[in-house]
Amino acid sequence: MQSRQTLQDWLAHCEHLHPKAIELGLDRVREVAQRLGLAFAGPVITVAGTNGKGSTCALLEAILLQAGWRTGVYTSPHLVHFEERCRIGGEAVKADALVPHFERVEQARQGVQLTYFEFTTLAILDLMAASGLDVAILEVGLGGRLDAVNVIDTDCAIVTSIDLDHQEFLGNDREAIGREKAGILRAGKPAIVSDPVPPASLVAAAEAIGADLWLHGRDYNFTGDKQQWGWAGRGRRYAGLAYPALRGANQLLNASGVLAALTALRERIPVTAQAVRAGLGLVELPGRFQIVPGEPTLVLDVAHNPHSVAALAANLDAMGFYPATRAVFGAMADKDLAAMLRRMDPLVDRWYFTGLDTPRAASAQDLQAQWKAVTVCHDVDASTHANPREALESALAEANPTDRILVFGSFYTVGAVLKDGLPRLKARHLAP
Repeated sequence: MQSRQTLQDWLAHCEHLHPKAIELGLDRVREVAQRLGLAFAGPVITVAGTNGKGSTCALLEAILLQAGWRTGVYTSPHLVHFEERCRIGGEAVKADALVPHFERVEQARQGVQLTYFEFTTLAILDLMAASGLDVAILEVGLGGRLDAVNVIDTDCAIVTSIDLDHQEFLGNDREAIGREKAGILRAGKPAIVSDPVPPASLVAAAEAIGADLWLHGRDYNFTGDKQQWGWAGRGRRYAGLAYPALRGANQLLNASGVLAALTALRERIPVTAQAVRAGLGLVELPGRFQIVPGEPTLVLDVAHNPHSVAALAANLDAMGFYPATRAVFGAMADKDLAAMLRRMDPLVDRWYFTGLDTPRAASAQDLQAQWKAVTVCHDVDASTHANPREALESALAEANPTDRILVFGSFYTVGAVLKDGLPRLKARHLAP
């Protein structure tokens, strides 16, 4: 252990501990967690779902920080730096602060085989448990029931939108996936479902264990117009709210679920209406329909499955007219690439397909071949590139100032663009 002195040393160590990248199951993680004595003094909010988890965690964090609570947030994956996965008091943790907790996990595991995700999750949870938090916000990595995060009993579960993703682990339909997500629910604890049409399996599981189920449209709801929106739930109402600073129509579903969770927990972590308003206005989350100022317009989005790509397409439509949309696209080979490409193809005038720095990724050539198989826009051009940065530079070189460039398909795609800093865009010249 003496040779592992930096976070990068420990991450390299974690990559070689287990023959599989993913091995679902809680027995090994629970054994190590018990040896670590993992426990949280304040309430724990666990967030699962197919899409919207990161936004939900960011909204919770922003509002609770404005209310004066000390928050800890665990999310995954990261965009650029591993330390992004954990925020304490709104700030990403320092690499050096994580090292002692990796050491503690290594000592506690006593030969137990852990995957990279399991080991790093335990290290981050150990750091959070030692940080004097008022509230812990934990994002589930994959599924729910068998995810390493679920070794911690939640005080309030939030299940965001549910759709098809990771079918090889979670099942081939929404009902099967809903059962897996329901694994984070606990008897007698609030279970907030922000999917407006949840799988029946999720509702049945909540009722079977006696969770305090909050359903959108039954226990809480929202209304809105072009200027503002309002929320009403059990015993609480908010009117005249500004729209969340996170862009996209789907963010109201996420924000509505967040307000339900905070209402359910109001006796333990009360928040004022002013904290809600300020948090909604100040929330930030890179890579979620992120529009970069300058010309041409640059949009970054980690959408990486058909459901999130459909939301992205709707948000792009709402942006108004652009003479041309140029898309940089890189994705994992195990995704439903045909459905993603088919949904986005009518909006794209020029494709830039890219490889990614991970063995799971589809090659740029494979992406182009899949696109050719589904496209009906045969007059649209496409090219292949070694990495997202090269693809973006090519798009910028060919774009007019009034064009729109979209970078999407994976955390790896957006992260690679952000890694070395965004390319300099020409500032818009506004009329006096």
